[in-house]
Amino acid sequence: RGSAQLLERELPHPELKEYTQVIVMEADRLQALMDRLLTPHRLPKLASLNIHEVLERVLSLVLAEYPDGIKLVRDYDTSLPELIGEKEHLIQALLNVARNAAQSMKGRGKIRIVTRIARQVTLARVRYRYAIMIDIIDNGPGVASVLQDKIFYPLVSGRDGGTGLGLSIAQDLVNQHQGIIEFDSVPGTTRFIVLLPVRNIPSTPETP
Repeated sequence: RGSAQLLERELPHPELKEYTQVIVMEADRLQALMDRLLTPHRLPKLASLNIHEVLERVLSLVLAEYPDGIKLVRDYDTSLPELIGEKEHLIQALLNVARNAAQSMKGRGKIRIVTRIARQVTLARVRYRYAIMIDIIDNGPGVASVLQDKIFYPLVSGRDGGTGLGLSIAQDLVNQHQGIIEFDSVPGTTRFIVLLPVRNIPSTPETP
């Protein structure tokens, strides 16, 4: 973060500062995320949020990482209701999925993002009237058949140099929001489906 701030002072063109600001903002976001993940018994900071604002942040980060080879296609239902969740956690979860798609295509291909409403959905044995469905679809080579049953396991990766943590963390963060993440994959089309329930902020008991 400090190096990015020092670099920003030396840049000759103001428009280049957009990139250093991305570094600074991401460093702050990841620091906050790590603080929250490592704080025991921390209550989640739930708030009402717009899933498309989350997705736009994710896509801006993917484009910053792959400015030339990745084409992004948005297919949003702008009438979707707001979600209750922790914004940083959802950004990280969806970023991990989108980045996994870009990496699987070696930075060259198309990623399509679709948002829709799902009705009468059961998630973690709880029935919800509505859920928001997010599809992240790429036209890459697909998930190898030997990995499909364990792709969400920690340390499982189909990519040289991969840590195998991205999708595992994404699943954990989605589960913390009472949602689920699934996928289907054939050569040429891989679709990750994230379902997040539309719910109210839980009431906090009053302090006696």
